[in-house]
Amino acid sequence: MTTDSLFEQLKHPNPNLRERAMWQLAEVRDENTIPRLMSILDDEDVTYRRAAVKALGAIGVDAVPAVVESLLNSDNATIRGSCAKALAQVAANHPDVPFPEEGLQGLKTALNDENGVVYIASVMALGEIGSPAFEILNEALKTTDNVAVAVAIVNALGSMGDVRGVEVLTALTNDETVDPYVRESAVSALPRLEQVIKYSRK
Repeated sequence: MTTDSLFEQLKHPNPNLRERAMWQLAEVRDENTIPRLMSILDDEDVTYRRAAVKALGAIGVDAVPAVVESLLNSDNATIRGSCAKALAQVAANHPDVPFPEEGLQGLKTALNDENGVVYIASVMALGEIGSPAFEILNEALKTTDNVAVAVAIVNALGSMGDVRGVEVLTALTNDETVDPYVRESAVSALPRLEQVIKYSRK
């Protein structure tokens, strides 16, 4: 298939065909593939936009510089949110490849984005990256006054499987000064984290 027809396939109603097109694009990509995928990130067609996000994730770390650039500099919140989600896809699709520092720092900055979709997607991406992002999440948890960010971080720590999260979540559950919603989230995240850790040790 030509590159153009693969891009057309990203709009296909059948998710299996979209998925196949994403991975094919990642395989046959040239210097135009990443910029072209980036240009879809504010497309009105949500299916197409999501497929572009996933295709960037399939490409992996080579897509990170362009994605971070738009995450931090686009004035369009839809694009910034899509970029955070694309970074999560990179981490999910390539768990054995070290996640680029540039990506981590970009997501760290995006935690302070004014748009809810962007900062929540950034927390989720950091959670997907896992242990390399632990310090960033832990630091943000201590410094943020945004309850939605704090709750998202608590939930990310709860599913990350990093042993250091146990201490952080335990401290939150015992801290009377913490926002009740954050504390409640920590209470439910803690047993989840313990399960994840137990499961990963098997």
